[in-house]
Amino acid sequence: MSKALVRRGSGNGVVPAVCSVVLPGLGQLVNGETEKAVGVFAVYAVAGASFLGAIPILGSAAVLVAGAAWLYGVADAYVSGRKK
Repeated sequence: MSKALVRRGSGNGVVPAVCSVVLPGLGQLVNGETEKAVGVFAVYAVAGASFLGAIPILGSAAVLVAGAAWLYGVADAYVSGRKK
């Protein structure tokens, strides 16, 4: 995978965090953490898809899982971006 999006040594986690706000997992991809990016996106996508086709009680739980995955993606992208 190309490392063109990865800025080494910048110490700024804002760009990856904003990327994760737009699409969960994109911030991890910008940070060069491909496996984590796929995991965050997969959890968000499965929870979102189950919300669309689930019974109302399960739909609420799916929204909570999708929201938690989104928040985790943003926070992790910021923290990981700051460490680089």
